[in-house]
Amino acid sequence: MPTGIILLDKPQGLTSNGALQRVRKAFGALSAGHVGTLDPMATGMLPVCLDEATKVIAEIESGAKCYEFTVQLGARTDTGDAEGQVVEQAAVPALDAAAVESALVAFRGIHSQVPPMYSALKRGGRPLYELARQGVEVERAARTIEIRRLEPLALRPDALDLVCECAKGTYIRVLGEDIARKLGTLGHLTRLRRTWVEPFRDMPMVTLEAALAGAADRTDLLAADAALGHLPRAGVGSSQAVALRQGQAVDTDLTGVPVGRRVRLYEPSGAFMGLAEVLPDGRLQPRRLITSGIP
Repeated sequence: MPTGIILLDKPQGLTSNGALQRVRKAFGALSAGHVGTLDPMATGMLPVCLDEATKVIAEIESGAKCYEFTVQLGARTDTGDAEGQVVEQAAVPALDAAAVESALVAFRGIHSQVPPMYSALKRGGRPLYELARQGVEVERAARTIEIRRLEPLALRPDALDLVCECAKGTYIRVLGEDIARKLGTLGHLTRLRRTWVEPFRDMPMVTLEAALAGAADRTDLLAADAALGHLPRAGVGSSQAVALRQGQAVDTDLTGVPVGRRVRLYEPSGAFMGLAEVLPDGRLQPRRLITSGIP
């Protein structure tokens, strides 16, 4: 099986699932999953995990992300981006760097954010965007988000280019609308690009065309544990490996690792084995093991 991770540079105009399925088919993977949905308008890093590497998706999803985006001022759309219809307009006040900084500072840190109707969140088993397209709006619970960095890249009379580093669960379309309101006008996104996803901040992306062309020799596949460098490493012996694969907890000589912490397991050969969790008695309980023999 083509187990591994591809740091796909998702092109504009394609859904995240559409890009995922094209990659999965090209590589002949039985299963695949992506980390963090990007809107069709958005471009940028979309980690695609193939086959056994899907078992590490949860560890990547919890990481921070970085976006560069443009907020067009003076109009609000029903989707919050350029793919929607303009539903309201407003004058744009004269802005300078000081006014923009005064607005942005209010969004840095930990805040609450209400998800948009045009999102993949589900209500009664149906994505909210399906309800939104039918003109139905339902109440959405606010979520806690964290904006770690929010800085201007460029200021034009009717638009802002911004960069944002944030924790998971942040909707940049909503952030753009809220920033516009803080500036005394309305706004929507006309550009959205995800530049990195932890822990792949400094790693190059692969275009969809290159990924499809390289599927035969799998040159663009990262190892499944490439996303797990932040987790403690635990090597196990042959008998421990057998026990773990049978679902049994095993003793470990790990020190200083807190209870409940996930660790990455390695067999005596050095092959990545999967994930385990530290129990209160210090033993390791297997949680997400990959098929034996797959690097």
